[in-house]
Amino acid sequence: MQEHTDYVHIATYEPRSIDEVNRVVLLYSGGLDTSVMLKWIQEKYKAEVIALCLDIGQLADDLEKIRQKALDLGAVKSIVIDCKDEFADKYIARGIKANASYQGNYHLSTPIGRPLLAKKAVEIAFQEKADTIAHGCTGKGNDQVRLEGTAVTLNPDIKIIAPVREWGMGRDEEIAYAEKHNIPISHSAAKPYSHDDNMWGVTSEGGEIESPELIPPLRNILEITTHPEDAPNEPELVELEFVKGLPVSLNGEQMKLSDLIIKLNHIAGKHGVGIVHHLEDRVVGLKVRGLYEQPAAHPIIRAHKELEKFVCTRLENKFKEIVDQEWAYLCYGALWYEPLMKD
Repeated sequence: MQEHTDYVHIATYEPRSIDEVNRVVLLYSGGLDTSVMLKWIQEKYKAEVIALCLDIGQLADDLEKIRQKALDLGAVKSIVIDCKDEFADKYIARGIKANASYQGNYHLSTPIGRPLLAKKAVEIAFQEKADTIAHGCTGKGNDQVRLEGTAVTLNPDIKIIAPVREWGMGRDEEIAYAEKHNIPISHSAAKPYSHDDNMWGVTSEGGEIESPELIPPLRNILEITTHPEDAPNEPELVELEFVKGLPVSLNGEQMKLSDLIIKLNHIAGKHGVGIVHHLEDRVVGLKVRGLYEQPAAHPIIRAHKELEKFVCTRLENKFKEIVDQEWAYLCYGALWYEPLMKD
């Protein structure tokens, strides 16, 4: 098993030597990659690790178990921050007004969440006097660009390491490493999928999902949404009220945005709403299929689009479609702090 490679740190924000890394804030999800790297960073860099997990309305995670797991694996501190309201009000709200949809019906659950993760990592690193941030992104995905670009924008002096880019382990080697170091994991050959989870949706990749010639076995993949064939046969009517472009009540009950999204996830998810098989162009030049569960995002965006069509003129609607597409590409492309995003 090759646990180390000859990976060379090239970016200016990557440490040039092990000596530069003493205290690391690891964006920790409790999954295979970040659990393995929590141990690996201690072993490779001889550094203290602070595990950081944000509560942004994850629908399938037990955050207290995740917090304790990090401590069990040797983290000097394990922090969980409740960011549900900030995520909904400062990030998702902007996406709703922009009808967030990238190359079809992907409502950008992961891209909208990444700037907040990076922002909090920079803040905690400052508070905890950490010199380095670590994340679990691979070298072939978009999230490395989103997290690193945001972190360096907010603190140009922060160091960043991405262990998945450094080590020589594939999925099977990671599982073997976890077994060797007694790291509890849920991955298996039968379920080789990775998931990113927040209140705006669940992203799944790996296994059959990334092989376009195969049909992903939904019952083996879905995290929060009922398979459409297993959904209730009786319809359920949902009423959303919007004020100034944002939903403020669900079925006549006024509630804050984060609560509304989470509640609608349960209602719509029960009926199999919002499952999307999506082939997309990644920032790094790859074409990859993802599987998305968006039970709340899908009806909210659809309703908002229809309301806009109802109150805007023909030319306003045409122009808004152009602006929405540009917003989606900026958000997906790791440009949250691009001034054009707020113009």
